[in-house]
Amino acid sequence: MANSFDLIVIGGGSGGVRAARVAASFGAKVCVVEEFRLGGTCVIRGCVPKKLYTYAAGFSSTFDVAKSFGWSVESSFDWTTLVANKDKEITRLEGIYGSLLSASNVETRADHASITGPNTVLLHKSQEILTADKILIATGGKPFLPTIAGIEHAITSNEAFDLETLPKSILIVGGGYIAVEFASIFNGLGVDVTLAYRGALILRGFDMHVREGLTEEMAHKGIKVCLGTQPHAIEKTPDGLCVTYSDEMQIDVDQVMYATGRTPNVEGLGLATIDVELGKHGEIPVDEFSRTTCPSVYAVGDVNGRAALTPVAIREGQAFAQTEYDDNPTTVDLSIIPTAVFSNPEIGTLGLIEADAVAKYQDVNVYIARFKPMKYSFVTTETRMLFKLITDAKTDKVLGVHIMGEGAGEMIQMVGIAVGMGATKADFDRTIAVHPVAAEELVTMKEPTYRIVDGERL
Repeated sequence: MANSFDLIVIGGGSGGVRAARVAASFGAKVCVVEEFRLGGTCVIRGCVPKKLYTYAAGFSSTFDVAKSFGWSVESSFDWTTLVANKDKEITRLEGIYGSLLSASNVETRADHASITGPNTVLLHKSQEILTADKILIATGGKPFLPTIAGIEHAITSNEAFDLETLPKSILIVGGGYIAVEFASIFNGLGVDVTLAYRGALILRGFDMHVREGLTEEMAHKGIKVCLGTQPHAIEKTPDGLCVTYSDEMQIDVDQVMYATGRTPNVEGLGLATIDVELGKHGEIPVDEFSRTTCPSVYAVGDVNGRAALTPVAIREGQAFAQTEYDDNPTTVDLSIIPTAVFSNPEIGTLGLIEADAVAKYQDVNVYIARFKPMKYSFVTTETRMLFKLITDAKTDKVLGVHIMGEGAGEMIQMVGIAVGMGATKADFDRTIAVHPVAAEELVTMKEPTYRIVDGERL
């Protein structure tokens, strides 16, 4: 195998693979170095298995509702079947990634790579030195674990998909999207779930109505949400784990999972050898074209700290390849990013939250609809869907859309097209509703629920 390339990509996840394939399609000689499995976090231990487990967890509530429609349902759940089928699917997808790279004439090396110079990379297992005109870092991120007594007994999202047995009880530490997603997954599979978060409300950075709404919904489903506290010690006991909180309260559980954020995966990359300094959160700072401070080294995806989302990594990888190998300078617009949280209920969100909209535009209209989904017509439930639109009162432009409920992720993807094109509330109003569907609320909310002018709610 050759050791000299136009481009070496360190990391075989979504961003790195996209960059490699597109660069190769423009004639570049490319090598991808991946030390674990092709597919990266998203495919192997992130988005894909998470969504599969979310589907599995969702059946339990579906069975309950089915009875109200006349179905007689007897069900039981087998954890080992889910894990085995997940493994088969992940292996299939990993094979597809390999086939796509091979078909694109991209070489792959299964090894740990570190940068030894602006144009050189060392492969640690084979001890080969590879050279390239350009090096792209696409190593993603990894779960963060704090330093507390007994932290070695805790798991992260990396291990949660492959537990030997399904725990009867679990404490999930964190309040971000990974924490609430796994809380919903384990809850749906029948596990006694406690969620502990040090902040005053979960989902920091999301719109307040969504944050409050999901907290209520999780409580309705039996998840114990403990706010303003966090563990400071985990002790192994004969029956499981004993966790002591910061307020000295204790809880006994079978498993403790930490979902307290992720950090860029830069360990052992050798960045000091090329004088690339890291940001305050360990990220690799880059410019709008994903260039680091070393002219021949670039970084895309979670490792650069701009937006830790798989579609962003893919778009950055595409833009890098177009810029560097197709003479087509391309940047990625991160101002409007539709995204979903696969909690139960699901969340879809894009654009500005209310607080940011008020700070930027001073005069905004807020439209809110909350209602019981039609699916639950025959049962007594406290579950409610939420639709929220935020607009600039002066221009009528839609600034933010926030949805909580079944199908929110699917809806926000389509809404993202309109908002990205600069849609106004009048554009939404002109759209004929589809009835009866929940999404019709997006085009039928005529009058603002309230207006905020210079910080005062009217």
